[in-house]
Amino acid sequence: MLIYPKSTYPLINNIRKTFYFPLRNCTFQTPREFSFGKVHCQLGAPNAEDTGKPENKVEKPRYKWVEIGTNITEAQKKAIAQLPPTMTKRCMAVMKQIICLSPQRGSLSDLLAAWVRRMKPDRADWLAVLKELKIMDYQLYLQVAELALLEESFEANVRDYTKIIHDYGKQNRLQDAEKILLSMKSKGVICDQVTLTAMIHMYSKAGNLKLAEETFEELKLIGETLDKRSYGSMIMAYIRAGMPKQGETLLREMDTQEISAGREVYKALLRAYSMTGDSEGAQRVFDAIQCAGIPPDVKLCGLLINAYGMAGQSQKAGIAFENMRRAGLEPSDKCVALVLAAYENENKLNKALEFLVNLEKGGIIVGKEASEILARWFRRIGVVEEVELVLREYAVGEANFKVPSSPLAFAHSEPNDHLIGYP
Repeated sequence: MLIYPKSTYPLINNIRKTFYFPLRNCTFQTPREFSFGKVHCQLGAPNAEDTGKPENKVEKPRYKWVEIGTNITEAQKKAIAQLPPTMTKRCMAVMKQIICLSPQRGSLSDLLAAWVRRMKPDRADWLAVLKELKIMDYQLYLQVAELALLEESFEANVRDYTKIIHDYGKQNRLQDAEKILLSMKSKGVICDQVTLTAMIHMYSKAGNLKLAEETFEELKLIGETLDKRSYGSMIMAYIRAGMPKQGETLLREMDTQEISAGREVYKALLRAYSMTGDSEGAQRVFDAIQCAGIPPDVKLCGLLINAYGMAGQSQKAGIAFENMRRAGLEPSDKCVALVLAAYENENKLNKALEFLVNLEKGGIIVGKEASEILARWFRRIGVVEEVELVLREYAVGEANFKVPSSPLAFAHSEPNDHLIGYP
């Protein structure tokens, strides 16, 4: 190609021509007096590199779509046979391809791209495939669900993103969930209350209180009314972080908005106070449970008794036990054991024996856990015969036993020939 430079003569100042010659590569030497240097010619029209324009190359599909025949493994045949016969042909086709996918034929993303090109699935097809994959292979389902978000035919909405975030959260896959959230925001999909609540729950389980708090504040800023799931997730985050008082503050905030927390949230908060021996906090939550119209059960009562026992308030532990009985609840052996442990911690043997007498009068049988506490306590204070009697009566095969009304009854009991030593 020869390009003549612009002339300096006025008559041809506006003339500039380009000529193409069918010549092989050659070099023309220009006259020395002009000092134009060398001009190169090439055969034919200019190529893409000369013009700076990219060539239009058609990429070959990276996945080789081959109809599934009989030359497959028994496991693959079994999986295909379990597919529902009501599936559409396009769904059945891609399911077979997924089941028989091998690295030699391409990746999962290439397979799905080939399916979209060949069969033009709509959203209903995608949902049918995802539903079946969730039953067949949960991890594979998550992979396909994430790839589906990239396809226009899937018509992804905010709830599709939320479901994947929630599923990753259940598996504690924090980074994968955050990746989906970032992808969601980058595409202009607005996070709603359900999505952010799922993130709070996930951060709570992962023990990341800071991110849970930041997400909770973001949830407040979007302007939607918080519900009991949103509050509950944040309360659980505080409980897992060892900050039950902050959780209780949110509980009171819920109460002002007439939002009732779930039973499990109350129970978790009560347990948090109980395990640290904060009897006042435990009593406040216990009262809040009743104000919320939730009838306390034996387990909730047991947590309150334990709080008083750990706080060194055996008298209040005994009162909580009696209140439970007055409410018509049958005390469990765990509750009996907790009261005995509270008396043991304060070395109130007479109170413990009085407590056991009242149980016997009320027809309440002392079980294994309470028996072990008695045995440990009596052994510690050196009352060997009483210990042997407790262990002997449990060892002969009786699931439960009645405690005598006084320590003298232990002392005057006749020993058995087969005594069981304390382990």
